[in-house]
Amino acid sequence: MRNAFSRSHLLLGVILLLIGLNLRPVLASVGPLLVAIQADLDMSFSQASFLTSLPVLAMGGACFFGFRLADYVGLNRVISAALVLLTAAIGLRFWVDSSAMLILTALLAGLGIALIQALIPALIKARFADKVSMMMGLYVTAIMAGATFAAYGSPLLAQSASWREGLGHWLWPALLALLLWLSWTKANPSDENNQNKGTRLRFWGNKRAWHLALLFGVGTGAYVCVLAWLAPYAMERGYSDQQAGLLLAYLTLMEVVAGLLFPYLVQHKSDRRPMMMLLCLLQVLGFAGLALAPELGLFLWATLMGLGIGGMFPLAMILTLDHQHDPIAAGRLTAFVQGIGYLLAGVAPYFAGVIRDNLQGFEAAWLLLASGAALMLLHSLRFNPKGYAEHFSAKATAH
Repeated sequence: MRNAFSRSHLLLGVILLLIGLNLRPVLASVGPLLVAIQADLDMSFSQASFLTSLPVLAMGGACFFGFRLADYVGLNRVISAALVLLTAAIGLRFWVDSSAMLILTALLAGLGIALIQALIPALIKARFADKVSMMMGLYVTAIMAGATFAAYGSPLLAQSASWREGLGHWLWPALLALLLWLSWTKANPSDENNQNKGTRLRFWGNKRAWHLALLFGVGTGAYVCVLAWLAPYAMERGYSDQQAGLLLAYLTLMEVVAGLLFPYLVQHKSDRRPMMMLLCLLQVLGFAGLALAPELGLFLWATLMGLGIGGMFPLAMILTLDHQHDPIAAGRLTAFVQGIGYLLAGVAPYFAGVIRDNLQGFEAAWLLLASGAALMLLHSLRFNPKGYAEHFSAKATAH
C-alpha cells in the first residue's frame, strides 16, 4: 500500500511539473518572433503588448472564480477543462491570419493558465504537505523552464517554416500534459470532490493579503515585461532573432537555477525576508544596468535579472502558503494573491510598449522596473513570520 501511495505521489509530481512546463511557452514564444509577427500582421508595439498583457490580465481575473467553479464541478475537472482550453489556444496559432485572432488565442490561453495556477497550489499543499517548499520550488521552476525552451526553441521552429509554426508547435507538450493528467484523474476519482471543501475565506478587506498580492504583482510585472520586451530590445541593439531568443532563453535559464536554488536555501528558515531583500537587490542592479550600461553586456544584466526574478517568483508563493495551514485556505489565499498580482502585472507590458512607441526606446521602462524592485525590497521588511497568525485570524478574514 505504501509503495502504491508513493508511486501515485511520484506520478502526480511528474505530471504537475509537465503541466508547469506548458504554462509559459504561449508568452515566451512571442518575443523572439515579434519582428516577423509585426511585419506580417502590421502590429505596433502597443498592439503587440496585448499578446502578453491580455493573458496575464486573464490570469488575474480567472483566479477569482477558479475555486468557485471547483466547488460546483470539482477541482480535477476544472484543471482538465483549463488544460483543454490552453491546448486548443496553442493549436489555433497554426492558422492565425490576423492580429485579432492572435490576440484571441493569447486571451484563451491566459484563461486556461489562470485556472490551473489558481488550483494547483491547493493540490500541492494537500498532496505534498511535508514538502510544500520543495514541490512549489520544482513546480515554479518547471514554469520558468518552459519559458526557457520556448524562448530558445521558437526561432528554431520558425526557421524552416514561419512564425506560426514557431508558436503552434508548443501544442504537442501541452497535449501530452493533458493526456497524462486525464489518465491520473481517472485513476484517482476520489480526489474530485474532496479537494475543494473548506472554510470560505474572504481576503478583500485583509491588509496582509493585499501586501502579499503587491509583492507578487510587482515581481510578476517584471517577469512578464522581460518575456515580452527583452528580445525586441536586444534586436534593436543589433542582435538577430536567434541571438535575441538565446538571450531570453539564458535569462529564463537563470530563473530556473534561481527557482531551484533559493527555495532550497530557505526551506528550513521561517524568516524569508533576508532572501527576498537579496533577490530584490539583484533585480534593481539588473534592470538599472540594462537601461544605463547595456554596452557592458546584456548577458551580464540578464544574469542578475534572471536570478532575482526567478527566485522571487517561487518565494512569493511559498511566503503566501506560509500564512495558512489548511490546504484549501492556503489555496484560496494563493488564488487571491495571484488574481490581484496578475491584474497588476498585466498592465506592465502595455505601458512598456507605450513607452517604446513614444520614446523610441525601452530604457525608461527598465528604470521603472528597477524602481519597483527597490520599493519591494523595502516592502519585504514587513513579512515577519511571528505575525503570520494574527493577520489571518477568523475575524481578519471574515470581511
